[in-house]
Amino acid sequence: MASIINSKVPEFKVQAFHNNDFRTVTEKDLTGKWSVFFFYPADFTFVCPTELGDMADKYAAFQKMGVEVYSISTDTHFTHKAWHDTSETIKKIKYPMLADPTGHLSKSFGVYIDEAGLAYRGTFLINPEGLIKLAEINDNGIGRNADELIRKVQAAQFVAAHPNEVCPAKWTPGDKTLKPGLDLVGKI
Repeated sequence: MASIINSKVPEFKVQAFHNNDFRTVTEKDLTGKWSVFFFYPADFTFVCPTELGDMADKYAAFQKMGVEVYSISTDTHFTHKAWHDTSETIKKIKYPMLADPTGHLSKSFGVYIDEAGLAYRGTFLINPEGLIKLAEINDNGIGRNADELIRKVQAAQFVAAHPNEVCPAKWTPGDKTLKPGLDLVGKI
């Protein structure tokens, strides 16, 4: 299986529910900014609203870092609106909710479950050039944590701005980084 890391986001065109309206989103909307693709199995489920609510609670922090968040499921944009209208948790969402009823995006990112017509919990960070810099896929019973994703986005942005440095485990902004080189071999 080939790695998706550093691959280009595929061309796509999907409908989204965003700010009480429907709109079209394409790969061109990602150009020039950091983006998070946050795949989940389905609307009106159990773990999904806890994750989407967690992302909604942290959305301002992502925006402050110049990151747009896109949640994606194989539901339609109409289903996203219905869920938004009926769930207090989902009403908090300010980021675009992408509809992938054909599974095109889910398949492109390797998270599509053929026999179920749903997506696994996939999280992908895309840089301003459209390259995938982070890819995580969880089984559907395992929820994610927006705080940890924020930390990883901060590390990715730091490395992008400082190409000769890397971020060690548990790094947070302000912590010491590493400069790979011969002098570090065997010293860590």
